[in-house]
Amino acid sequence: MTRALAEAIRVAAAGRGLTVTTAESCTGGMVAAALTDVAGSSAIFERGFVTYSNAAKTEMLGVSPETLERNGAVSEAVVREMAEGARDAAHADLAVAISGIAGPGGSEHKPEGRVCFALADGAATRVETVDFGAIGRAEVRTAATHHALEMLHGAFAAD
Repeated sequence: MTRALAEAIRVAAAGRGLTVTTAESCTGGMVAAALTDVAGSSAIFERGFVTYSNAAKTEMLGVSPETLERNGAVSEAVVREMAEGARDAAHADLAVAISGIAGPGGSEHKPEGRVCFALADGAATRVETVDFGAIGRAEVRTAATHHALEMLHGAFAAD
């Protein structure tokens, strides 16, 4: 299913002459890997960013240290800045960003399985949070990857 989504994104983006980038934290590059698993992906994907640490988010994507301090890395405010920063840095038309708590662990306010997403297209940035639950680290990362691909695909379906 992930491969089919990635192929649909490639076809839709290439058909419109658009490029895509990723800014990933908890998924560690899984979305970029899914996109580049598809033959012909170089037409739509030049680069992605794995920004696991706060320093990487700031240095590579321009996420404000104040935003990180105020909201924490797993927040809609941070993924918004990640997506917008990735889009700018990659000179891409669309960017998807992900930051979450894959587990184990979490807290009362940010439980295991909570993942924040952002999709920036230049005109607007849409953010959302999904609580996948404490389903296990690998399962959260897989679910988050799939959700990010669905967001990207949905951006083309909305055209």
